[in-house]
Amino acid sequence: MAYLATYGGPRSERRFSETADVSLWSPLRQTAFLGLFVAAFASNIGTWIQNVAAAWLMTSLAPNALMVGLVQTLSGLPVFLLIIPAGALADLVDRRRLLLFAQGWMFIAAALLGWLTVEGAMTSWVLLLLTFVLGIGAALNGPAWQATLPQLVPRDELTAAIALNGIQFNLARAIGPALGGVLIAAIGVGSAFLINAASFLGVVLLLYFWRREPTKSTLPAERLVGAIKAGIRYTRYSRPLTAVLVRAGAFVVGASAVPALLPLYARNELGAGATGYGVLLGFFGAGGVIGGLLMPQVRRHLSRDQTLSLSAVICAATTAILAEVNVAEVAYAVMCLGGLAWVLGMTSLNVTAQVVVPQWVKARALASYQLVVQGSMALGGLLWGGAASRSTVPVALDLAAVLLVVGLAVGLRYRLSESETFISEPLSLMPAPEVTSEIKPDAGPVMVSIEYEIDAARATDFIHAMNALRTIRYRDGAVFWGLFWDVAKPSRYIEYFMVESWSEHVRQHSRVTDEDGPALERARGFHIRPSPPIVSHEIAATGK
Repeated sequence: MAYLATYGGPRSERRFSETADVSLWSPLRQTAFLGLFVAAFASNIGTWIQNVAAAWLMTSLAPNALMVGLVQTLSGLPVFLLIIPAGALADLVDRRRLLLFAQGWMFIAAALLGWLTVEGAMTSWVLLLLTFVLGIGAALNGPAWQATLPQLVPRDELTAAIALNGIQFNLARAIGPALGGVLIAAIGVGSAFLINAASFLGVVLLLYFWRREPTKSTLPAERLVGAIKAGIRYTRYSRPLTAVLVRAGAFVVGASAVPALLPLYARNELGAGATGYGVLLGFFGAGGVIGGLLMPQVRRHLSRDQTLSLSAVICAATTAILAEVNVAEVAYAVMCLGGLAWVLGMTSLNVTAQVVVPQWVKARALASYQLVVQGSMALGGLLWGGAASRSTVPVALDLAAVLLVVGLAVGLRYRLSESETFISEPLSLMPAPEVTSEIKPDAGPVMVSIEYEIDAARATDFIHAMNALRTIRYRDGAVFWGLFWDVAKPSRYIEYFMVESWSEHVRQHSRVTDEDGPALERARGFHIRPSPPIVSHEIAATGK
């Protein structure tokens, strides 16, 4: 389960630890949240058992670095391929039903994986195939799961719920790998796979009996392809979200070297068995729990951007130490520190991704974030597995440490937003357009023109202000935007933008948020007529 936030609330400059007046444990009083919290904890433990078992089994079926790295790659690849459509689906359909389908899918895949292993019919390529199938379920599950949290807790408890989910996930990370190592040694890999399959049943049952109020909208329903396009446009033109995605990629590719190569490191460098490998991952998870608990204290002193940079430095140091040291006790301590740094960095990225997007595109934006994270994990598994197969595991770890340090340079241009508020919507400055007759929802394309009368001496400042408006128009649905001036009357400027259909333009009005208010007001402040700027809507004659 990932960190979640939603929109609403006044603008604030307070630090993370001061954004909520509720207790960290307050969300647990909500019955639905508590039930899914416990079920997700059990499921996450099962997932970590699965990860340990799959990686360890591959070291026996095909003991080379590339094949072991492909386990991580094939697990994350479906997310890379499918999560954008999955995010659009999560914004369009009943999320509860989508979650039930995804959880059932993963149950079947995990059960098949366990049965084939117990029967001795597993091969390296079948293992990779079923790992990929499990990844498909995870891709469908992720955006819907994240976007569901605001329906489980009151708005003022969302930050606490985010923190609790982080602690739950990392506690599972601490328990699951160690438990996986013990189970592999005690009952075998196949039985460990079957335990993971059983862990999905609790989530399925709770989702089945969960009843919630359906979300109602006066707007016509979006179609899947259109919803995907809208999500991609938003991601492209949202500068705060773009910063999150770039920084996430720079951090995760380098930091993924340790989890990708840890099975080989445990076997070849430490001479450890399955239990030792599980203990290493357990220390990493324990460090993550500590990092989650320390996050409020860290945020009193460091911005999200500074926290992420510090995390990258610590991850680089721990990766380099692992490359040079093959003493188990040192490796345990380093893994704990690495887990702490990983959670601090990922929490900074995750919370920022939550607070800089509005509700209408929440799941799609979070899908873009997950795409970058999982895609970077998959790329890292392939990159570091290939590097280790051509040289050695220590050399690959050293290269990853160097990349983490070099990646800090992107922070000079792409800084994480320090806003502590949730995006609020809608904005009263953009009321729905008035029409004199019924218009078909699919009529279009629609061209909107807005006529401004300005002081010609301030034209440069006006154009600069309109460029900020250009980003908002494109982000919320425009496929073309332009600003033109009248050669016969230099004070007359016309803004044009085009939208694919009438229904999409109506949605465009509802997508403008309070955070866009200053840019809209600044642009309109240049208008010198007593009456507002003249707005016209033209629809292609063929779409009437």
